[in-house]
Amino acid sequence: MTVADNLTNMMETIEDACRSCGRDKDEITIIAVTKYVTVERAKEALEAGIKDLGENRKEGLLEKYESLGNEANWHFIGSLQSRKVKEVIDQVDMIHSLDRKSLAKEINKRAEHPVPCFIQVNASGEESKHGLSPDDVEAFVDHLKVYEQVKVVGLMTMAPHVDQEEELRAVFRKLRALRDRIRDKQLPHAPCEYLSMGMSNDYAIAIEEGATHIRVGSSLVG
Repeated sequence: MTVADNLTNMMETIEDACRSCGRDKDEITIIAVTKYVTVERAKEALEAGIKDLGENRKEGLLEKYESLGNEANWHFIGSLQSRKVKEVIDQVDMIHSLDRKSLAKEINKRAEHPVPCFIQVNASGEESKHGLSPDDVEAFVDHLKVYEQVKVVGLMTMAPHVDQEEELRAVFRKLRALRDRIRDKQLPHAPCEYLSMGMSNDYAIAIEEGATHIRVGSSLVG
C-alpha cells in the first residue's frame, strides 16, 4: 500500500482513540520512523502530509537529511553515542533518547541553541531496554538545569511487546504520572509537556493514555 493509504487508515484509528478519551487529533504528532526504508519512501511520507521523520542511527539520518533537508522535522529516536552528537546536532529538531549526564554534557557543548529533548525512561523495567529507571528521572531532570542548551520537553518510553492491553496501559500510565509530576514543578529548563510513546502495535492505546508523539514505522511506511 502507499504511504497515503496507510496514513488514511491510521488517521481513522487516531480519531477513534481521541474520541474515546476526549482528545483532539491535532494534539498528536505522527513521527514516521523511516530507519528501514529508502529515501524515496521517506519522501513519499512527506508528500502524503507527514511532517516529522524519525531515525535511530546517525548514518540513516544524514543520508536522508542530505536528500530531504528542511522538508521535514527530524527526530533522533535511537540510542545516541556521545561521540556522534557533533555529527547530527545541526540536523535534528528533537532528540528522544536523552538518558545520561555525559550525553547531556555533549549536547550542551555542541549545540548553538537549546535542543528539545525527551528523557528516555525504561518504564517497563526490561533489561533489554535503554533508559533511566523511573525512580531516577526527577533527580536527573534537576541535574540538567546546568546545561542551558538542553531543554527537556517531555519523556519517552518503549512499551513491551505483549498482547496484554492492561500491561501496556500500566507502562504508559506510569510515564504519564511521572511527566505530570515534573511538568507541575514548572521548571524553566524542563517544561516537560510531551509524551513520546506508542508505536505501530500500540499507538492507539498510547494515545488513550496521553501520548502526544507517536513513533510509527511498519504500519505507515513499511
